[in-house]
Amino acid sequence: MSDRNDPRLRELALLRRVRDRMDREYAQPLDVEALARSVHMSSGHLSRQFKAAYGESPYSYLMTRRIERAMALLRRGDLSVTEVCFTVGCSSLGTFSSRFSELVGMSPSGYKRSAEADTSGVPQCVVKQVTRPVRNREARAPSLT
Repeated sequence: MSDRNDPRLRELALLRRVRDRMDREYAQPLDVEALARSVHMSSGHLSRQFKAAYGESPYSYLMTRRIERAMALLRRGDLSVTEVCFTVGCSSLGTFSSRFSELVGMSPSGYKRSAEADTSGVPQCVVKQVTRPVRNREARAPSLT
């Protein structure tokens, strides 16, 4: 049997298509139902299979992409937190701020202030790599030792 006829490989290709779409269209109003329809799956099946393949739900993956982009925009410094929120595709400033704080360990406004001070003079390619949010777990609390 060829790989093209293997149902598991076909499903993984569909999941990769969904993930790639989220990577490209993170700023668009995407929801699990629409993503599932685009690959002819139910939203429940897509969510279960996506989590099994990538370790997090489609919503969590999309929010991580949005927060990564928000971090870059906040480091740039020319947009307000509210402008960044809507630019990356979030429709609720409260949800954006909560998720940002969970992933990054500080509020978006706090991140913007610290990024302005911490990254001056550092090449942008280095800043992007070392400031990437931690996926699949919340930001760690500072050590008290």
